[in-house]
Amino acid sequence: MRIFSFSQPLGFMRLKWPAIALSVLLILGSLLSFATKGINWGLDFTGGTVIEIGFVQPADLPAVRQTLTSAGYGDAVVQLFGTSRDVLIRIPLRTDVDQSTLGDNVIKALNASLTEPVTMRRIEFVGPSVGEELKEDGGLAMLVALIGILLYVTMRFEWRLSVGAVMALFHDVTLTMGLFSVLQLEFDLTVLAAILALIGYSINDTIVVFDRIRESFRKLRDTSVDDTINDAITSTLNRTVITSLTTVLVLVVLFYMGGALIHGFATALLFGIAIGTYSSIYVASAIAEILGISREDMLPPPPIEKEGENTDALL
Repeated sequence: MRIFSFSQPLGFMRLKWPAIALSVLLILGSLLSFATKGINWGLDFTGGTVIEIGFVQPADLPAVRQTLTSAGYGDAVVQLFGTSRDVLIRIPLRTDVDQSTLGDNVIKALNASLTEPVTMRRIEFVGPSVGEELKEDGGLAMLVALIGILLYVTMRFEWRLSVGAVMALFHDVTLTMGLFSVLQLEFDLTVLAAILALIGYSINDTIVVFDRIRESFRKLRDTSVDDTINDAITSTLNRTVITSLTTVLVLVVLFYMGGALIHGFATALLFGIAIGTYSSIYVASAIAEILGISREDMLPPPPIEKEGENTDALL
């Protein structure tokens, strides 16, 4: 199925410098937000207590929040977990509270104010050392992914394309994390999983464009680099749009129907897919062109002549 049909390639590369300038400004803005506002790390990274509570009737979340605030847990995060009778309470790590009795205190406070008793189904405590280890492991996972992609694209295509691909991934990850920093959205393990999934999605989109760029360089002999890259991107536009739309449809459903626990995951991927599609065109391809990619770089190496072989006969 073709959504778009063009008789001539679109002039994507005419806007490469304004697009790169915009990307640089957005990256600087994200870094500034990291320095001033930081990241709103979730309990998975900072440590704290997670309590799952069962109600007889559908839970009244505002009443639960008011009860916890009155009991001295105003920083608790209350949300539904699964059904309307299951509630998840997330309390950040506090030094003035005995963690061993925290769950019992929460249950007592709720039973004292609510008409029907509640039951505690599970309680989990995440220590600060575990949270720091998760931060280090998550950062290491993203670093290893970027290095692996750099090596793969260098061997599979050409080093200029590999630099463009890694810069595009850095662009996508930085802007996505910048969104969470600016809006102070909670960054937990599900968001980290979304960031890693975004790296895979974005590099797949970039590789498709790079493969078509290589084909266009070998097919179009008398065109400029700009026109060759424009032809490659235009020819992959239908595939990019269809793939992005189908993925976005699923993520929109997750965003509105998946519940609070998966809200950050869907937000990160929805924003990341839009940024990743943009970066495949205006970051990865544009940087490769700025670094001097040419048709000669994309041609296959000449065959190695064996000693004593009659090359005239082969021709």
